[in-house]
Amino acid sequence: MVSRRELVQAGLAASALLAGSGLSAGRAFAQQKLTQGDILRFEPLGNVTLLHVADIHAQLVPTWFREPSINLGVGEAKGRVPHITGKDFLDLYKIPVGSPMAYALTSEDFASLAKNYGRMGGLDRLATVIKTIRAERGDNRCLLLDCGDTWTNSWTSLQTKAQDIVDCMNLLKPDAMTAHWEFTLGAERVEEITRSLPFPLLAQNIRDTEFEDRVFEPRQIFEKGGVKIAVIGQAYPYTAIANPRWMFPKWAFGLREDELQRQVEEARGEGADLVVLLSHSGFDIDHKMAGRVKGIDVILTSHTHDALPEPVRVGQTLLIATGAYGKFISRLDLDVREKRVQGYRHRLIPIFSDAIEPDAEMAALIARHRAPYEKDLKRVLGCTEGLLYRRGNFQGSLDDVFTDAMLEVRDAEISLSPGMRWGGSLLPGQDITFEDIANASAMTYPQCYRTTMKGSMLKAILEDIGDNIFNPDPYYQGGGDMVRVGGMGFLINPFGTVGNRISNMTFLKTGAPIDASRDYVVAGWASINEGTQGPPIWDVVGQYLTARKTITPRNESAVKVVGL
Repeated sequence: MVSRRELVQAGLAASALLAGSGLSAGRAFAQQKLTQGDILRFEPLGNVTLLHVADIHAQLVPTWFREPSINLGVGEAKGRVPHITGKDFLDLYKIPVGSPMAYALTSEDFASLAKNYGRMGGLDRLATVIKTIRAERGDNRCLLLDCGDTWTNSWTSLQTKAQDIVDCMNLLKPDAMTAHWEFTLGAERVEEITRSLPFPLLAQNIRDTEFEDRVFEPRQIFEKGGVKIAVIGQAYPYTAIANPRWMFPKWAFGLREDELQRQVEEARGEGADLVVLLSHSGFDIDHKMAGRVKGIDVILTSHTHDALPEPVRVGQTLLIATGAYGKFISRLDLDVREKRVQGYRHRLIPIFSDAIEPDAEMAALIARHRAPYEKDLKRVLGCTEGLLYRRGNFQGSLDDVFTDAMLEVRDAEISLSPGMRWGGSLLPGQDITFEDIANASAMTYPQCYRTTMKGSMLKAILEDIGDNIFNPDPYYQGGGDMVRVGGMGFLINPFGTVGNRISNMTFLKTGAPIDASRDYVVAGWASINEGTQGPPIWDVVGQYLTARKTITPRNESAVKVVGL
């Protein structure tokens, strides 16, 4: 079995250099050079290696991506990973303050550590890591699995209808994938891409609405290291609720827990020695499912963007969480004998772009795909005096830019912005480019609408989303994070009851309470309603930034969290 010492090797090895040095953590780590050898050091185990990537969101090149400072768990998940952040997270995993892994895994001192350690991710660096591991273990022992949210949410992906990221991922040679945001390309385009893939898109929980036929293969058997491995796909079960239903009108989604149990049993009946669930349900759903569906050895989890430096065990099932935006790849070595896992060794490998040599073949392919759009991607819209970020249960400073832009450009009194987890971070003093905004908004339904809503409707929307995010039963949680708002403040108690989480709604322009009977002019974007009218959100934000030139992030939010 893996030891805690091995879990955060890079951070712990670096921390030893601090002993007796008299240096601060940040300075000491900045003065040492993190090497590719340090990052990839691993003692192999057993006969199978699972490599897991998740939630890349079409990011071809390295980015900054700050982890959340608040990630609340409710119900049984309260106080349990991944709902532990910041210093508490570092203490739990014994990660030194200021270390490379502290930077990679938390929001603690993010801006200064980002300057020390640089950007993370990049498919050319990921290719180097994957090729190195395959060369060490051999293709006959390695299985590369992609949990989805891969094809969308960058500008080049939007312009090429995902062909850029599809080509680059094909070069990585995954063995299988599942999906979520991929479906927002529309059913026709998804089917076109999947027909061309050299590997399967697996999703046991999607059915044709007319005949209940499966749309995608539910599972596939692979043989690696003399082990029969059944990989079962679980696409995001609430896609038809969280995303526009009209884009895939003949596909029905769901958890389909009973069917999943049958898939496991059928795979075992076919001789599977190891059963792996490739899941885009989200960590808390997968945690619950691990305790209810019997016979799953490993769940590779995604959707909620959690990165954990060690597996979480539920009974005999291991949950592996690998984060997002290409910041990490998980390596899980398994000793599988007599149809059971006899031992395992795990490493959450951080993709520090300055320390890992880019793979030349992948770098050339990325450059070819980006070349037609490079001028637009680099176009400077403004600059920021402080850190801009999105990630977290509640409003971040990049969210403020979006909500403020809608208030001003769309001449609205209140603005609403979806609580999505993707979108990179920007450091203090950094130019804000068009690519930065596109990475936080590139989607196939970007229209920024302008309408009127009564105060009572605003309250109902907030309550509905609050229950969607903070329902104590993870099977009833169906989305990203809390909606972001402009022009309005409120109190939220995440642990309240249905219809009673939101209070003290305030119209910021006057300081008066939101009037339930009054009509307010509201701007928003990413509506799931077909036929929504308005300019794309990136044009709205671009116009705002060009006029403002400099962004000074606010220190306080008008949304206050109570009941903690």
